[in-house]
Amino acid sequence: MKLFGLDESRVRALTAGVRGGMPAAGDGPQTCDGTAAAGQNLVPISSAKTPGLAGSAGVADSTDRAVGADRAVGADRSGTTNGAAMEIETAMVAEVFARAAWSGIAEPGDGMAGVLVASLGASVALTAILEAWSPVRLGALVRDALSGDTTVGPSVLFAVSPSIDFSEADADTSAELEAALDQGLQRWRPRLNSTEVIRSLQQAARVEARLLLATDSLWPAALNDLEKHAPLALWWRGGPGALAALPNSIALVGARAATGYGEHIAMEASAGLVDRGFAIVSGAAYGIDGMAHRAALASDGLTVAFLAGGVDRFYPSGHDSLLTRIVASGAVVSELPCGAAPTKWRFLQRNRLIAASSAATVVLEAGWRSGSLNTAGHASALGRPLGAVPGPITSPTSAGCHRLIREFAAVCVTNPTEMAELVGDRSIQVPLANFHLEAGPNTDAGPGPIPRTSDQVRVFDALSGRSPRTVADLSRRAGLSSAAVRGALGGLDLDGAAQEREAGWVRRA
Repeated sequence: MKLFGLDESRVRALTAGVRGGMPAAGDGPQTCDGTAAAGQNLVPISSAKTPGLAGSAGVADSTDRAVGADRAVGADRSGTTNGAAMEIETAMVAEVFARAAWSGIAEPGDGMAGVLVASLGASVALTAILEAWSPVRLGALVRDALSGDTTVGPSVLFAVSPSIDFSEADADTSAELEAALDQGLQRWRPRLNSTEVIRSLQQAARVEARLLLATDSLWPAALNDLEKHAPLALWWRGGPGALAALPNSIALVGARAATGYGEHIAMEASAGLVDRGFAIVSGAAYGIDGMAHRAALASDGLTVAFLAGGVDRFYPSGHDSLLTRIVASGAVVSELPCGAAPTKWRFLQRNRLIAASSAATVVLEAGWRSGSLNTAGHASALGRPLGAVPGPITSPTSAGCHRLIREFAAVCVTNPTEMAELVGDRSIQVPLANFHLEAGPNTDAGPGPIPRTSDQVRVFDALSGRSPRTVADLSRRAGLSSAAVRGALGGLDLDGAAQEREAGWVRRA
């Protein structure tokens, strides 16, 4: 039997390598106090052939096979109990493999990918990309799922996805939905490469990385607040206790170019919060992030580091030993597969996971345009408590913290006790709608030019300073459609950041 064009036995072996030690399929997720989390129990969903799929015009027999590998066993399905159990197991294997593939096909935060996978299930969605289903066909299936009809909803075994505002999605016209799906297909199809998926799964097994799905008991339920922008899966290394502690964690973030004052505050804040029973979440960057992790480890506490690349390649390289220690007594997490390289866009998207997974976020030291303010923006938009530590009024490295306090209603905090009090105050903060910030090495220099669009950031990351790259190559690397790449290149060319040569486009120094 074949799964996604590969031998089923090989797919089973690959998925087993990244799912070892995960809770059994029927185990309900547990909270820190051992009680089952509401709405997260994994149970087979009774569902016959989905009318929205099998009954749609032009749907071929391959659709039925995809649905059979992805839908729960129906109440009226014939056959023996053993046969039904095998179908359930095959559906689980297909879903795990499909989620692993989607983690590399879609860029972090891709909302259209989130809607598609939540509507049809990762396995059917991957089959749709492999078999080149048209946007019209996909749009009909997604609309059926988003209609709220229980007979055509996303009743997918082992593919419970983060919640989506179906009423908002349902308001989209057919043309808008199909246009968005068409743009998505142009982004995803260039990245279809079974060799890369197999290699990432093999590398994950080699470094003992595990794939976490939304149906697992260790899945951080707070990430569901990201709705369609939530990660499709998480790759992680370390101990399960650190992931289980995320509901009672506080994110400590700040500038990479930290001063002695900032590092001292980070050390005291991290150690003090650990003493009060909190886990520490950060991004493992130089400066504030690294000091927060080190202090948590020195205090025998739990700490979780979210990376912007694969969990097999620690970044920055200067924190290799630190991240190795975090794996030993905490957890290192990423939504990107093994082998994926960090980019500026992925750093910005990584920040949303830091903000969403924590009970509160505290900015310890940040310049006027520090990338850590991006994390603060995500935290405030999600309704998470936000704190900022003041610094000397003459210090440009604290200008960002002062800006958060003065303009965006961040709570002024000066010690671990006040930071811990944030968790008890879950009032909605003022959204930082005007914080369009980039995380870069020189982002603490004060107000600057209008920042680039997200497409321009991704295309600029994909450009090389030496080797010209074609639009098709840039499209695959950036995870954007060819039209979006051309538009971004036009803007970068006008800014003097990119130049077209005979063989392709290059980055200007």
